[in-house]
Amino acid sequence: MAGMLRRFRSSVVFAATLVFTLVASGLNAAADELRVMTSGAFTAAYLALKPEFERTTGHTLVAVTTTMGTGDASIPSRLKRGEAADLVVMDDTSLRALIADSLLAADSRIPLVKSSVAMAVKSGTRKPDISTVAGLRQALLDARSIAVSASVSGMYLTKELFPQLGIADRVTPKVQRIEIERVGTVVARGDAEIGFQQMSELLPITGIDIVGPLPAEVQRVTTFSAAIVSRASHAELARAFIRFLTTPAARSVITTTGLEPLVP
Repeated sequence: MAGMLRRFRSSVVFAATLVFTLVASGLNAAADELRVMTSGAFTAAYLALKPEFERTTGHTLVAVTTTMGTGDASIPSRLKRGEAADLVVMDDTSLRALIADSLLAADSRIPLVKSSVAMAVKSGTRKPDISTVAGLRQALLDARSIAVSASVSGMYLTKELFPQLGIADRVTPKVQRIEIERVGTVVARGDAEIGFQQMSELLPITGIDIVGPLPAEVQRVTTFSAAIVSRASHAELARAFIRFLTTPAARSVITTTGLEPLVP
């Protein structure tokens, strides 16, 4: 785990043999801006890969949002009110719902990565043993405060896992639902004793120690996919970026951010 964290926090050196060129992609030589909406789980990978895509193609990536968000600020709400975007990366269930609403192009959907939920504490504090379900249950009972995300992982914990463990009534009053910040930031400040979020969202945060992933028996692995917005201004450029994300070199970088790349 420490090795993964060091590799991620160091500068990412991209393979010189990346199989992607502007000529091969067939894109217009004029530089364009590709507007991307991505959930937090894929943000670190997006930021790590952005410079190489821009250098290789001459086009610019613009992050419209780097969080799934909630309410009016959520990705679905942004798309429904017509906010300009070309490409979306988010959990596959939510993405399929947007395809059903004709907001995303069905034939463009590509599953990119799998993501697991992990637990973190403030740096230097005691790390509970959560290698077993019993250990996780005890850690939840012992914690004075618990931070969870307002999206996929948080909903799983509060709606499914806590009841499954038989501790919802004792744990729920201690839960903080984090809507704007990363859970790790809240834990680093000491505003919550323990926190849970996608591993890829915890890794970039300084001031925390990652205790580990949830035990396999209760882990929730989520697939995150990409799709092109139905009213995209640069659909072909969006397709090129998706192809870029599935190259072996890109998958190698994605792995360092705590995600498991899927082979298309």
